[in-house]
Amino acid sequence: MKPTQTVPLIVSALALSIVLSGCKQEAPVQDVKPPQVGVVTLQAETYTVQSELPGRTAPFRVAEVRPQVDGIIQQRLFDEGSEVKPGQALYRIDPSPYEADVARARASFQQARSLADRYRQLIGERAVSRQEFEDAQARQLTAEADLKRAEINLRYTRVLAPIAGCIGRSSVTEGALVNNGQTGAMASIQQLDPIYVDITESSANLLKLRDDLKQGRLESAGSDAAVVTLALENGSAYGLPGRLKFSEVSVDPSTGSVTLRAVFPNPEHLLLPGMFVRAKLQSGVRQAAILAPQQGVTRDLKGNPSALVVSADGTVEQRPLTANRTVGNHWLVESGLEAGDRLITEGLQFVKPGMKVTVIAAQNVAPALAGATAGGN
Repeated sequence: MKPTQTVPLIVSALALSIVLSGCKQEAPVQDVKPPQVGVVTLQAETYTVQSELPGRTAPFRVAEVRPQVDGIIQQRLFDEGSEVKPGQALYRIDPSPYEADVARARASFQQARSLADRYRQLIGERAVSRQEFEDAQARQLTAEADLKRAEINLRYTRVLAPIAGCIGRSSVTEGALVNNGQTGAMASIQQLDPIYVDITESSANLLKLRDDLKQGRLESAGSDAAVVTLALENGSAYGLPGRLKFSEVSVDPSTGSVTLRAVFPNPEHLLLPGMFVRAKLQSGVRQAAILAPQQGVTRDLKGNPSALVVSADGTVEQRPLTANRTVGNHWLVESGLEAGDRLITEGLQFVKPGMKVTVIAAQNVAPALAGATAGGN
């Protein structure tokens, strides 16, 4: 190669190296903005703790109508399914045999009384012995007792209602033979206003409630603790509140539960015996309750709840929770969250613990239900 050709080649190589070195320079780094999340600032609230328990309705009183004398039914005096009053005649049993018994007993009594009166005069004259006079008096008393029994049996031919209530179907008709002491009832009367609701509560929950009250985690609901409300089988609310009547003094060994009995007014007979209902009882009042929106609480594969919160410096923190009770669309948090914590409810899928975030007010959370009244410390 000629020297005159070497100079352009060197110049070209230098130019190429300068271009390549310029290409190797890194582009300027742009600032990455932290992700944006929606948060809810938690507040301490006064919340009335309610327990929703299963229950069954039961009649306030039940009376089975049975005959007290033997005989043939002559007439049924009520309409099946109607309301009856105490002392109302329900059946009429053929009274003829019992009328005859009353007449015979009355004649025997009059005869015995006449003999006793005659002996009372004669004993003063010593015409009869003291023993004969006493025997005559005894026969008079026996005849009087027989007359009363005959009259009672005659009254029993009219079968009367022992209580007020709704009478069911009749198991006998006119012409049927009934007997005193028979096992089958002629009809059954149930008092439905008021009506009982038997509620079952686990003994474990009762122990926990008593411990919470003792430790001060709950305050007594006062007179409201005896108030019970009902939800019917179709989910609708029963309009009239009831009150607790009593609690069983022993635990059912087969179920580990205790039966609570409440009394409800039932003027329209909407509640019928045997219906399944859900009863709500006020267990106590939590003065500084933390209600966390369900959108901000997640559970792991073992079912343990946790939540992500934003600290004061904008860092995401994970908190393990204790939350076993739902309150509408919120969780009642026993531990893990405090008043003032900023709970993440929007953008959870974009963040993890330790990340820096920017916060805005969450838009996906509805207000707490109207059972928790804002208040607190």
